[in-house]
Amino acid sequence: MRQFFFKALILISATAFLTGLSSCGNRNGSGDLLPPDIVNNPNTAGGSPETGKLPVLEFETDFHDFGRVIQGEKVSYNFKFVNSGKSDLIISKVSSSCGCTVPDFPRTPIKPGESGKISVKFDSERRRGFQNKTVTIISNTQPNSQVLRIKAQVILPEEVNR
Repeated sequence: MRQFFFKALILISATAFLTGLSSCGNRNGSGDLLPPDIVNNPNTAGGSPETGKLPVLEFETDFHDFGRVIQGEKVSYNFKFVNSGKSDLIISKVSSSCGCTVPDFPRTPIKPGESGKISVKFDSERRRGFQNKTVTIISNTQPNSQVLRIKAQVILPEEVNR
């Protein structure tokens, strides 16, 4: 009886493992896969990257100072950019250094010469003093990440006229 229980446990574990392994192919469940010709790895076996045909993510500025912000106030800024490269720009992920900073970005490919924006919202609730936050962009450029920065001085409402 013990041997039967042990074999059944192994069979159930193996089935669960294989089921989990096969379901990892499409994590978001949407079926929106990018065509393979859009993804381009510029690194070659020779060691010199071929960057001439890649997209280039070029920002007007990578820093914004909100100045003095009253605690509880929500402010936002649009970081404008252009794809000055020679192929479609795909921004795959944008993350912030803090939950008080929320980025929004285009989820469709940006053609060469086209522009776009990454909107960054900062919520000063429960913050005080000087705040420096970063937003990291992951894309199909070389290098594949860029960092945007925002800054604010959060003051209490009674400090407004000082």
